[in-house]
Amino acid sequence: MAIENAANDMLIVNVDMVQALALAVLAYYGGVWLKKKISFLERFSVPSPVVGGMPVALVLSILEASGILQVHFDSKLQSMLMLAFFTTIGMMASLKLIAQGGKLLVCFLLAVTVLCFVQNGIGIVVTESMGYDFHYGILAGSVSMMGGLGTSAAFGPYFEDLYGTTGGTVVAVTSATFGMVAALTIGGPFGEWLIRRYKVKTPLTDPDMAKELNVPEEVKTDVIDEHSAEHPSFTEQLFKAGGMIAVCMALGTFLSNYLGQFITLPGYIGSMIIAAIVRNIADFTGKLQIDKTGLNAVADISLVLFVTMAINSLKLHELVHLALPLVIILLCQTILMMIYAYFVLFGLFGRDYTAVMLTVGGIGFSMGATANGLANMQAISEKYGANPQSWLIVSIVGAFLIDLINALIITWMGAMSF
Repeated sequence: MAIENAANDMLIVNVDMVQALALAVLAYYGGVWLKKKISFLERFSVPSPVVGGMPVALVLSILEASGILQVHFDSKLQSMLMLAFFTTIGMMASLKLIAQGGKLLVCFLLAVTVLCFVQNGIGIVVTESMGYDFHYGILAGSVSMMGGLGTSAAFGPYFEDLYGTTGGTVVAVTSATFGMVAALTIGGPFGEWLIRRYKVKTPLTDPDMAKELNVPEEVKTDVIDEHSAEHPSFTEQLFKAGGMIAVCMALGTFLSNYLGQFITLPGYIGSMIIAAIVRNIADFTGKLQIDKTGLNAVADISLVLFVTMAINSLKLHELVHLALPLVIILLCQTILMMIYAYFVLFGLFGRDYTAVMLTVGGIGFSMGATANGLANMQAISEKYGANPQSWLIVSIVGAFLIDLINALIITWMGAMSF
């Protein structure tokens, strides 16, 4: 940890990646402890990374806004954990399982694809009506909402260079930050409200629901096992899964660099594709064994740490200084998400437990990141039981398919004239 003084006498603390990791662990378990002590948090299924990380982010933001202290986090390890987590998502992309719920997956993909256009449409209408460049509306639309921080960091500089949108990266990243906070805050409670309001049957109240999913036993669907803490994670299993993920991550960097010559995509796409290929080779040839316990451990650890580290480093005070059109856009995006979640994601998909899980997952990745959606789903599943089908659909659509489609939509709409 390096400490220095800025020109304005503000104390600057540079936190290295190991220290940032340690802080994330402390924040996460602080969240776990607070959820046990505060029944409101448990009742509304607020994820532990949010409960523990938001106070850290709030305190640091107040100190920075007051000119007292500024903390810089080394994000290298956070980026690696994000890459590792999404590689585990690719590892679960089994065509055998997709075939089981293919119709629902396609319908869900169509629903969120339409949402991409609507998010951009709202952003464009607000910016155009206030006399601003419509590209800012796209940056505060599906770039940041559906795409999240990764897509924002990629398309922000792209829009600045190609369309001259000064400060485009700041707009996109700030919007994505707002989206992540909003999605993690409202996702779990919204799902909890749906279950109670409509008396939705869950695996907890109806154990036979798991059988109705008709998921092949040989296909491992749950990347994060709700009972993972009850199973011993043996060194050999963890090392095998971790080693396989590492190889896929390494090969994926080459694929991402190649794809980057043709289209702007998040850096984890290449690793996800490689992992998906490896998974299906294993499924159809039987020559390679995907270890479920080890994979669950890698996914669980990387998800929790990545989300907590991201929340710890949020610059919440930046949201206070947003320009008026951006504030209006973000408010409209939040209202849109709630309406769309209720009438489309929940209303059109059966109003059952699967629909609830798709809804809270959709809120998460449609306003920030797939990891947020899965964190929301994990909070619900820990209380009411797992739903492998929705977990798979949100994982594949949110972290893989929609990123590809969203990149094409952003590129196409950005080149249009209004």
